[in-house]
Amino acid sequence: MKYSVPHKLRELSEIFEKNGFSLYLVGGAVRDYVLGLDNHDYDFTTDAEPLEVKKMFKKTIDTGIKHGTVTVLFKGGSYEITTFRTEGEYHDGRHPEKVSFVRNLDEDLKRRDFTINALAADLRTGTIIDQHDGLADIKNGVVRAIGIAEERFTEDALRMLRACRFSSKLGFEVEESTKMAISKLKENVKLVSSERIKDELFRLIDSPHPRMGLETMRETGLMDIILPELSALYKLEQGGFHKEDAYEHSILALERARDMKYPIEVKVSALLHDIGKKQTRREGETRYTFYGHEGVSERMTLGILERLKASNNEKKIILRLIREHMFSYTPEWTDGAVRRFINRVGINSLDRLYMLRDCDNAATTGDKPDNSHLEKELRTRINSELERNSALTLKDLKITGDDLMKLGIEKGPSIGKILNQLLEMVIDNPELNEKEKLSSIAREL
Repeated sequence: MKYSVPHKLRELSEIFEKNGFSLYLVGGAVRDYVLGLDNHDYDFTTDAEPLEVKKMFKKTIDTGIKHGTVTVLFKGGSYEITTFRTEGEYHDGRHPEKVSFVRNLDEDLKRRDFTINALAADLRTGTIIDQHDGLADIKNGVVRAIGIAEERFTEDALRMLRACRFSSKLGFEVEESTKMAISKLKENVKLVSSERIKDELFRLIDSPHPRMGLETMRETGLMDIILPELSALYKLEQGGFHKEDAYEHSILALERARDMKYPIEVKVSALLHDIGKKQTRREGETRYTFYGHEGVSERMTLGILERLKASNNEKKIILRLIREHMFSYTPEWTDGAVRRFINRVGINSLDRLYMLRDCDNAATTGDKPDNSHLEKELRTRINSELERNSALTLKDLKITGDDLMKLGIEKGPSIGKILNQLLEMVIDNPELNEKEKLSSIAREL
C-alpha cells in the first residue's frame, strides 16, 4: 500500500531532496489514511537538523527548535517539521531529560507510543514504512505499545490515557500486555498535568466509541484515579423504570448523545448527570429512591471540573444542565413560573437541557422516545415568552445599576440585591418593567 502524496507535499519534499535530505509524513495522518479517515493534521519528520531546515526556506518559525521542531511557511501553508531524534531518560514521567538529533528514521520511530502511530510515509515515493507491525495492528483493530509497554508508560504516563482515547477514536481493543501495563502503572497518571488529562478525557468522551475507552479505564483501574465518581456507579442497582445499573445507564446516555451528535457539554453532562446516586440511594418500600441526586451530582461534577481545570464556561454550562436535568413541568405552572424556569436554566442552555433529557430518557427506556406532550407544552410556552420579549434576565430590566445610584442608592452589594428583587417582581408581573415604576419600587426597597 502506498500513500497518495498531495501535490503541495511532494513539492515540499523535493526541496529537502535537492538539499540532500529526506522528508516523511509520520503518525496519525498516515494511520488514518490507511483506515480511510480524513486527517490533515500533518506531522513531518526529517534527517535535516533544525538549522539546516531553516536554511532551505525563506520563512520559518522556531516553534520548538530546542526539541527539533521548526514551522515552515510554504505556498500558503504552515508545516511543523521535526528532526529525527532519540530521547534521554524520563525522570518526571512526562518529559525526557534531553533529546538528541539523529540521521536515522528507525531510531525516531522507536521512541513513539503505539505501533499504529509509528507509520511513516516517504513523501518522494509514497512508500509506507512500517517497522513495528502497525499495519497488522490496524488490520486487527489493536492498540499496542511499541516494544515493552511498561517502558513506554514509564517514559510518559499520559500514554496510558491516550491508549484509551485511541481505542475510543478508532474502535480498537487495547492489546492485553498493553492493558496489563496500564493496570500496573496507573498511579503514574498522577504525574500528568490536569490540563492534559482533561484534554484527552474530553476527546475520549467526544469520540465515536466512548464505551471502549471508558471500559478500558475502568478495567485497568485508571478510572478509579481520574474519575472515581463514575467508577463508583458500577453495579449500583437503580430499580424502578431503570433496567440498567447506574454506570451502564450513564454510558447509554453518553452513547445517545453521540448518536444524536450533541455538543461536547451535553456528552459530558450525560456521562456525569447521575454520579450523585451512590450518595443519595435509599431503600424505599417498593424501590430505591435518589432524592436530591441532581444537586449532589452537580456538586460532585464541580469537583471533577475544577480538578481537571475546565474553563469557567464549560463549568457553567455543564453544571447548569446537571442541576436542572430532573425538571418536572406541570400545566399548573404560571407564566411567571415558566419565566423563572427560563431565567434559571438560561436561554442559551434550553436546547442543551432538552438534549440531556432526551439522553436520560433513551438510556432509561432503551428506545428513542420523543419528548412527552407535557415537555412539548412547556416548549410552546417558553417560545411564547421569548417571542413576547419578556424580561428574563437583569439585562432585560428597564433600569440599571447606574440609574439606582442616581436615585441616591449607595454603590455596593445593595445595588445587586435590589436589581435581583426588581427582576423577581418583573418576572411575576411583566407590566412593572418600566423605568418610572421600577424607580419608585427601588426607592421603597
